[in-house]
Amino acid sequence: MKKTLLLVLLLVVAGASAKEKKQKKDGPKAPQKKEVSVKKWSRNPILPEFHADPEVLYSEQTGKFYIYSTTDGAPGWGGYYFTVFSSKDLTDWRHEGIMLDLGTNQVPWATGNAWAPCIIERKTPAGWRYYFYYSGHDKKRNRKSIGVAVAERPTGPFLDEGIIVSDDDRPQGVRGGQAIDVDVFQDPVSGKFYLYWGNGFMAGAELNGDMLSIKKETTTNLTPQGGTLQDYAYREAPYVFYRKGTYYFMWSVDDTGSPNYHVAYGTSNSPLGPITVAKDPVVLIQDPAKEIYGPAHNSVLQIPGRDEWYIVYHRINKDYLRPTPNGPGFHRQVCIDRMQFNADGTIQRVQPTHEGVPPLKKVKKSKK
Repeated sequence: MKKTLLLVLLLVVAGASAKEKKQKKDGPKAPQKKEVSVKKWSRNPILPEFHADPEVLYSEQTGKFYIYSTTDGAPGWGGYYFTVFSSKDLTDWRHEGIMLDLGTNQVPWATGNAWAPCIIERKTPAGWRYYFYYSGHDKKRNRKSIGVAVAERPTGPFLDEGIIVSDDDRPQGVRGGQAIDVDVFQDPVSGKFYLYWGNGFMAGAELNGDMLSIKKETTTNLTPQGGTLQDYAYREAPYVFYRKGTYYFMWSVDDTGSPNYHVAYGTSNSPLGPITVAKDPVVLIQDPAKEIYGPAHNSVLQIPGRDEWYIVYHRINKDYLRPTPNGPGFHRQVCIDRMQFNADGTIQRVQPTHEGVPPLKKVKKSKK
């Protein structure tokens, strides 16, 4: 028995010695390389081809993000249909198809100029509803009007419900401009819904409960006064959101075909103003060093449950700037960048990028 134990001990020692000699000969074992995941950023522009006036929506029903836009690239802003794209993470965008076509009998009152849409999701006793507001050329008035279409899914099918705002609904005393560039907003404080619109002026009004008409007696002229083309002179594209007790109003400055087209903002303590223009009002403006021009006509996205914000906007393709004969102002592309706030609630100036944003962490669907 003792001999057997001694033999086993000698074999163990011999094995260890051989292993040690091999390690000395081969050198220390190299550490295992860990795979480093490289974040895939969205890149700007995020949508293919030419699109403008983007409206971004997060859907509680599907847990996805959606972008609705003006179809661009047609001479004289002559696009006649709206498309929708979807994404789970803000980087990969899937084309979901045409969701409303003003060139067909789907919208009998309009003959094209499908411009600048907005949309809102609402859970009703009958189920989910999506109210899509948009501009079109009103063949009866021979002017632009704003229509509304409704669906049960964010990608449609949408049923047109006719005109909700026309030239007849401009605020008292306002002259000129057009009934275009619509925005819809639900006040989280009161639960009420509001509609905003206007090129040359900014109008706002409370929506009726059917979401298909406005309370005309509430129509208000919200146009910010003063400013220059270098800072905040109002042109078009109102957009409203709420954060930490403050209503933020954004708008676009200068002509949509100008490299100087940019975003300015003000704030209010009410969804119908009055608006106080910010001391540093410019949110987003061109960066010629990066060949980024005319970044404006935006919407804003808050990630549900987080104080995390993004700005979705269009900018002019660098190959179609004035005086290009191909037509300035209607070769625009949709982009996304982070938007952040200072401690006092003011908006930090957004640096437009070519990189865009990294993939978004999964959003928890609400239990509503």
